[in-house]
Amino acid sequence: MSSQLLAVAMPFAPPTTDVADFSQETWWITLIKAVFIVVFLITSVVLALWVERRGLARMQTRPGPNVAGPLGLFQAFADAVKLLFKEDIWTEKSDKVIYFIAPIISAFSAFMIFAVIPFGPNVNIAGYVTPLQLTDMPVAILYILAIASLGLYGIVLGGWSAQSTLPLLGSVRSAAQVISYELAMSMSLVSVFIVAGSMSTSEIVASQDRVWWAFALAPAFVIYIISMIGEVNRLPFDLPEAEGEIVAGHMTEYSSMKFAWYFLGEYINMFNVSAVATTVFLGGWHAPFFLSYVPFIDFNGGWFGMLWFTLKLWALFFFMVWTRGTLLRFRYDQFMSLGWKILIPVSLVWLVVVAVMRAVNNWLSDWNNYLIAGVFGLLLSLLVVSFFIGEKKEKPATADSGEFDAFAGGYPVPPLPGQTLPVSPRAGRIRATTAEQETASVTAGVEKEGDNA
Repeated sequence: MSSQLLAVAMPFAPPTTDVADFSQETWWITLIKAVFIVVFLITSVVLALWVERRGLARMQTRPGPNVAGPLGLFQAFADAVKLLFKEDIWTEKSDKVIYFIAPIISAFSAFMIFAVIPFGPNVNIAGYVTPLQLTDMPVAILYILAIASLGLYGIVLGGWSAQSTLPLLGSVRSAAQVISYELAMSMSLVSVFIVAGSMSTSEIVASQDRVWWAFALAPAFVIYIISMIGEVNRLPFDLPEAEGEIVAGHMTEYSSMKFAWYFLGEYINMFNVSAVATTVFLGGWHAPFFLSYVPFIDFNGGWFGMLWFTLKLWALFFFMVWTRGTLLRFRYDQFMSLGWKILIPVSLVWLVVVAVMRAVNNWLSDWNNYLIAGVFGLLLSLLVVSFFIGEKKEKPATADSGEFDAFAGGYPVPPLPGQTLPVSPRAGRIRATTAEQETASVTAGVEKEGDNA
C-alpha cells in the first residue's frame, strides 16, 4: 500500500539505469543478437549510401540519385550488383594470399565492434530477461580500441601486398593517421573512465543517468569527435584515399568484391565510431533529458532504448556527411600538426584536469565544489591563454655555401626556404640563347651608331 502511495505521490519516476544482466542469457538469444547486429549493420550501410548521396546533393544543389527506384532508394542495390558482377582484376606482382585476405580483415574487424555496444536496457524476450547487448566485459572500451587497431592491418597489408607505389603510400598514410589520432581519442576516453569508474560499456551508460558526459566533459567530447573523423579516413581527413594525389590510396589496385569489402568496412566503421560516441558521451540508450522524467511513462525502459540509440547514431553519422559536404581536404602537414600539436596536448591537459578534480572530490566533502571550480577555472584560463599566444616563428633555414643538390640523398627533395634549385639544362640553354641575342642586338646597335658617326 505504501509503495502504491509513493508511486502516486512521485509520478516523475527516475529513469532506468540498470546495468546489463546476462544471468538468464541462453545460446539461442545470443545467436539472435549476433544475427541482428550483422543485419543491422548491412542494412544501415545500404541506407547510409542513399542518405549520404541525397544529403550531399541537397547541400551542393543537385538532384542526387533519383532513377533507381523511388527517390533513388535502390541505388545502393544497383551498386552492389555492379560490384558483384564487375571484372575481378588481380595484379601480376601482388602477394596473392595477403592481397586477398587484407580486405576481409578490414571488413570483419568492423563487424566485431558492435559486440559490446549496448542498444538498450534489460528487456524480456520469450520469458528471459536479457540486455539488448551481445556481450559486455570490464574492459569493453579497450576491446573496441584493440579491434579498431586490428582493422588497420587490413589497410596496411592491402597497400603493401599490391606491390605498387600509390597503394603503399596510402597505407603508410593511414597507419600514421590512425596512430596519431588514436592517441588523442584514447586519452579523451580515459577522462570518461575516471569519472564513470569503469570501462564497461553498460556501466558507462548507466553512469549517465543524470548528465551526459558530452556536457560534463565537453573538451573530451570535442576531441573525440575530431579524432573519430580522422580515424575513419573521412573528409576533411581522407588523406589515405586522396583521389587528387594517390588515386584511391590502398584500394587503387582492388576491384569487384574485394573493393566492396573495403567499402563496406569503411561505412561500418563510421557507425562504429558513432556508436562509441553515443555510448560514452551521449548517454547511450538513455532518452533525452526532457523525456526522462515524463510522468507515468518510462521512456528509458523496455524497447525505447533502441529507438534513442539509433537516433543518436544516425545524427552523428549525418554530422560526418555534413563535414564532407562542407570542408575541404587538409594538407598532410596540416593534418599531422592538428593531431600532434593541438589534439594530443589539449587532451593531456584535460586528462590532468579531470584527474585532479576527481582526486579532490574524493578527499573533500563540504567545500570541494568551490575548490574544484577554482582549480578548473584556473587551468581552463591557462589553456585559453596558451591558444592565444602564438608560436614563435622559426627562422628560415639558409642555404649552404655549396650548391644545393636535390638528388643528394638518392631521391628528389624540395629546397628549404632560402635555398634555390640549380638552373635546369633547358632553362640554361634558353637563357644563353637570350643572352646571345641581347649581345648581338647591342653589338649591332653600337656598329650602326659608329657608321652614322
